Amino acid sequence: MTKKIGILGTRGIPNQYGGFEQWATQLSVTLAKRGYDVSVYNSHFHPYQKPEYKGVKIIRKWDPKSIGLASQFIYDLLCVTDARKQNFDTIIQLGYTTSSVWAKLLPKSSQIIYNMDGMEWKRKKYKGVLSKFLKHAEKLAVKHSNQLIADSLPIKKYLEKKYHVQAAFIPYPADIFSNPDKTVLQPFNIQPDEYFLLIARFQPDNNFETAIQGVIDSKSDKPLIIVGDDNNRYGRFLKKKYNNRQIIFAGKIYDKVVLDNLRYFSALYFHGHSAGGTNPSLLEAMAASCVICAHNNEFNKAVLGEDTYYFNNEKDITEILNGKTNDFSNKQWISDNLNKLRENYTLDKIVDSYVRLIEHTK
Repeated sequence: MTKKIGILGTRGIPNQYGGFEQWATQLSVTLAKRGYDVSVYNSHFHPYQKPEYKGVKIIRKWDPKSIGLASQFIYDLLCVTDARKQNFDTIIQLGYTTSSVWAKLLPKSSQIIYNMDGMEWKRKKYKGVLSKFLKHAEKLAVKHSNQLIADSLPIKKYLEKKYHVQAAFIPYPADIFSNPDKTVLQPFNIQPDEYFLLIARFQPDNNFETAIQGVIDSKSDKPLIIVGDDNNRYGRFLKKKYNNRQIIFAGKIYDKVVLDNLRYFSALYFHGHSAGGTNPSLLEAMAASCVICAHNNEFNKAVLGEDTYYFNNEKDITEILNGKTNDFSNKQWISDNLNKLRENYTLDKIVDSYVRLIEHTK
């Protein structure tokens, strides 16, 4: 009998938002190709409005995004209550920040798999009461799950030490990019190897200001192109504060061909994520043969090892740029990082790991 799987916790597929949405798209489509009956929950405002995507059923639920953070709680509640009626064999919950308060409502007949994402309570944007709430939310996710997934080894170790539970280490996949086309750069009025790049959600723990200030303070005249949905309070703050010709806010881009070419032809790619686990955007930068300058933390080190530049602050970035004014190429780093992807981050291998959990009975 075909197993029925529900995937919750994202704005929906195909990806129009971020890392979890990208993974939800890849995972659901691959599972459907393997014969599973897969449904993904989408926000009602998602631009993709068809009832099915590449063999995956779409279940749309109201998401009052305009009211801010509270909308996520409402959307998650509507998804969970609907999941109670769907007779899913397995529910895969991506993230826990607003969903785990409703976790006790998940159907007891379903196997509940939580992908725990990063240590959300450590993010700079969450302070005081919010940070305490997220620690509690983390605890609820652990309590109400049958299986835990950690997308990085440091998070696996943290969960097992703190909660005395087993967590499966399963990162995200990345397809190696091998079809560069420099004509894609023309609308941006840039040339290969003549710009720096940063792609991320606009939130403080992604170290936007560190990268921006490090570039501005350096001797380099290369522009820093920043890709992401900057239409939030933090994005508007940055655009106003750094009204500088060297800093180019390119807005949101979801076309993977465009993104991969921007990565491939960049002189240096900044990865400032500091509070997550194995971030999909980092793997995609590796897959596009980027030379990477990453924030110095255990999560990034677990992926990149020694094959990168590391920074702690803007002075580190300035020193790196001043020391390598024009040529940042490092063929050994690129080759090593591509080999890591081939060995550990292929889509089939990672979906195989999910399948082993799905086929495991409670």
